[in-house]
Amino acid sequence: MNVPVALLAVLLSWGSGTYTVKPGDTLYSIAQTQGTTVSELTGLNRLQSPALQVGQILQLSSAAPAVQQMAGVTVTAPTQVRMGDAFVLRLSGSRVQEATVRFPSEVGEDVRLPNEVLKPVSSAGGALVFGRVVLGKSTPVVYEIRVGQDVIRGSIPVTDQRQATQHLNLPSSISSRMQDPARKAEEEAVERAYTLRTAQQWNQPFQVALSTRLTASAFGQPRTYTAGSPVVYHYGEDYLAKAGTPVRAVNAGVVVVAGNYPVRGGLVIIDHGLGVTSLYFHQRRVLVRVGQTVSRGQQLGEVGSEGVSNAPHLHLELRVRGEATRPAQWMNRIWPQ
Repeated sequence: MNVPVALLAVLLSWGSGTYTVKPGDTLYSIAQTQGTTVSELTGLNRLQSPALQVGQILQLSSAAPAVQQMAGVTVTAPTQVRMGDAFVLRLSGSRVQEATVRFPSEVGEDVRLPNEVLKPVSSAGGALVFGRVVLGKSTPVVYEIRVGQDVIRGSIPVTDQRQATQHLNLPSSISSRMQDPARKAEEEAVERAYTLRTAQQWNQPFQVALSTRLTASAFGQPRTYTAGSPVVYHYGEDYLAKAGTPVRAVNAGVVVVAGNYPVRGGLVIIDHGLGVTSLYFHQRRVLVRVGQTVSRGQQLGEVGSEGVSNAPHLHLELRVRGEATRPAQWMNRIWPQ
């Protein structure tokens, strides 16, 4: 895929471990979404006060990426990832088009299509492949790259999120929707979307679906829906907004699910290609149809409180090959960071 020259600087910023300050950001909110602490951000960036400027670039990590080499291929990997992270392995060299990539550490984990054979996609300066860290994982991510008979193996340490369990205690009038007989068809539609492996559809950075504040339900937070129910993870980010607020596509792609369901309410799923999907829950109106090509920022529907929800908000998910990843990693970037 040809990438516009104007985006080259964004592409080349991958791996720098930086964050660009947006309106409404604070050191605390950035630390929460990026898995770090206020003291680490202050020290790393030599900040004299907590005041931030929109557009200011903050360093998130001082660690340089790990680099390995074999005949015709150089591999660059993160030095550390967190539960729920999306990340990329970068490949460069004369033989990158011959390479295949697997993640053997997925075998035995609760992920879809574990250890799938992946082909790198061309990018500025070489090629890349997406990795994902399943929520609940504590062992290192192991990757294996093959070029003919040559093999590179590496591992990336995984850090925990350290979040307290949230007890929602939903009333039965809402929680009973999880037992709706139509839920089976809902899950089947979503799972079909997760199996898609189409060509890359986007060439611009991802953007927010709503410019409103996040709720207290953080991505990856352990939670229970009712007293005594099993602990599950929160697979997305929730944005508070008035009912009727436009919901917009985070990037270009094709609509593969659009309808009303018992748990997710008004639901849209966009296939962005390369196994990346975005999901938009609880809408009161869905304005797109299956098979429709949508552009970045196009309206998909309206905020509501349909499905398992107790107030108007948008639940947004960004998934890699079916597994939930931290939406904040994608915003204002072409590749997750």
